[in-house]
Amino acid sequence: MTGALSGIRVLDTATLFAGPLAATLLADYGAEVIKIEHPRGDPVRTHGAQRDGVGLWWKMLGRGKKTVTLYLGSPEGQELFRRLAADADVVIENFRPGTLERWGLGYDDLREINPRLVLARVTGFGQTGPYAKRPGFGTLAEAMSGFAAITGEPDGPPTLPPFGLADGIAALTTAFAVMTALRAREETGRGQQIDLAIIEPILTLLGPQIITYDQLGELQKRTGNRSHNNAPRNTYRTRDGRWVAVSTSAQSIAERVMRLVGRPEFIDEPWFASGAQRAEHADELDEAVGSWIAGRDRDEVVKAFEEAQAAVAPIYDAADVMADPQFEALGTIATVPDDELGPLRMQNVLFRLSETPGRIESAGPPLGAHTAEILGRYGVDEARLAELRDKGVVR
Repeated sequence: MTGALSGIRVLDTATLFAGPLAATLLADYGAEVIKIEHPRGDPVRTHGAQRDGVGLWWKMLGRGKKTVTLYLGSPEGQELFRRLAADADVVIENFRPGTLERWGLGYDDLREINPRLVLARVTGFGQTGPYAKRPGFGTLAEAMSGFAAITGEPDGPPTLPPFGLADGIAALTTAFAVMTALRAREETGRGQQIDLAIIEPILTLLGPQIITYDQLGELQKRTGNRSHNNAPRNTYRTRDGRWVAVSTSAQSIAERVMRLVGRPEFIDEPWFASGAQRAEHADELDEAVGSWIAGRDRDEVVKAFEEAQAAVAPIYDAADVMADPQFEALGTIATVPDDELGPLRMQNVLFRLSETPGRIESAGPPLGAHTAEILGRYGVDEARLAELRDKGVVR
């Protein structure tokens, strides 16, 4: 079945991690994504766990892509890139601001040869401002956005996530920005430049902190697993040493939970009628819910909550996710063939479309696996390819 983005060609020149993940999402839905790697290879190839010397993160992040090695710092690499860009719909890059311009590959240069090109520039701090040329990573965005300040226990330090949260949020936003620009191109016939700073999308997802400070002068504090907006809301340990999470964002759910745990008298308290007021009594509510849960095994707790139509979820690790029947029913984990490692299981496409559902075509390929194929489209024969290899332009 033809993917929804079939016919869209993307040049992915970005590394670590927001830009490449945005390109991966586009590939999942049918775009032809050509990964332009330095001849040394994308750093993610050696990031994290490996099997038999092959990076597993790359297998996921490089899925559905064709990989071409090209040293963009050389005149030959720049000329070849211009040929590729002239025939592309989208370029995704995350070099420090000014780098592409120094190579003669900035937006003004590229749109001269391809006025319909969308150039997505994904950097830590954006293309302008006093921090623009600083090295920028997701960790810095998690710090500067306010995420770390509100994460962790009240008497503990600010806490960073143990994964690329800000990068992932920026990747989703970049994919949306690319689709927005492509939609605008349908009306205008022209591409445009996207300036995406990783420090910004995560700030939006943190909710009303900015407007609350603006209007009330209040700063959100760390509350651990509790919420300012409702209670009980926490993680609780079960009798068999496992954990569950409980949420009571809706008033009706809060009332069901208290009936379930045998404390219906709380429902009649004047403060129980509002989530914010319940949060002020979190100690009492956590004791009631926590003690009830502590006396039962996890599966018993989940079953009881389900029967009461109250909201609970077991705290899962990756092994639990891969064995869960709901994820299985959704097809959340896909099995992807791979010539290097054999069948691989990884997260599937993000959402299901009824007519063009998307799919993972392949896992991340070996370095330079498609260099000859792709450059051959643009007149680079085997003899020229050998010359470029000798000069270190390709591998």
